[in-house]
Amino acid sequence: MTENMWAYRTNIDYLAADITGYGVEALDGAIGKVDKHSDEVTDAYLVVDTGVWILGKEVLPAGLVTRIDHAAAVVHVDRSKEQIKSAPAFHRGEHLGSGGHREALVAHYLPGMPFGVPPA
Repeated sequence: MTENMWAYRTNIDYLAADITGYGVEALDGAIGKVDKHSDEVTDAYLVVDTGVWILGKEVLPAGLVTRIDHAAAVVHVDRSKEQIKSAPAFHRGEHLGSGGHREALVAHYLPGMPFGVPPA
């Protein structure tokens, strides 16, 4: 994983195209489509519209992205559907300005790790 959960891994080509609308694949299947994304160096994330599956949206830190297939318009992440479904709920406007929400996501996806620092 990256040095920072809120940054894309160095081998990910995230600047090649706007990934809004791309499908999102968890380890065990499709979870939705990219509704919004940020490619800020230390604040990169995806907001995934999960549709009827979770009935809402989830925030995925960019460090979870393992691959972006631009030809197929699909983003692959290294978490299961259940891990994503059980993540802290996303409320529009809260994520961007809330360090608490970011910390909750880190605690969920990387339990036992300090804020923003994944295992080596």
